[in-house]
Amino acid sequence: MYKNVALSLAFSILKNQDLAEDVLQEAFIKVFQKIEHFRSKSKFSTWLYRIVVNTSYNELKKKKKTMDVDDLVHMPDGLIAKEDFLKEETQNKYINIALARMNTDEALSLRLFYLSEMSIKEIKKITGFSTAKVKVCLHRGRSNLNFELKLLLGDELTDLL
Repeated sequence: MYKNVALSLAFSILKNQDLAEDVLQEAFIKVFQKIEHFRSKSKFSTWLYRIVVNTSYNELKKKKKTMDVDDLVHMPDGLIAKEDFLKEETQNKYINIALARMNTDEALSLRLFYLSEMSIKEIKKITGFSTAKVKVCLHRGRSNLNFELKLLLGDELTDLL
């Protein structure tokens, strides 16, 4: 039930699908082992996502190396037909490529706010960020997402919008 969102959050932080899947498995094991500590003060999903985010950041600290996003995500060749871009699958592909190229905190905040439809208060609980940082990440993230999509799509983005 929570796998897709949790995997998306781990990927936002780690920028590597295989590593995100490993971290997600580790996070689910932690949840299973610590389920008796869940106090129902917040939603279960908030508690779970917080564990996924913390586990992902811990893994990122262990790696201490910069991952080359261009090796992980390849930009498609050629132009995109407008009718192809309007397909949800194609839109998701380009949005995920752009998010993978962005700052981790911004990409994570955007995923939680727009793709998971969480409130700023929920994002604050999950990430441990202050309210101000969440708002700044969302503001900068929207701008940077637009920039990355323009890099990927060029003038086609303007034509599509």
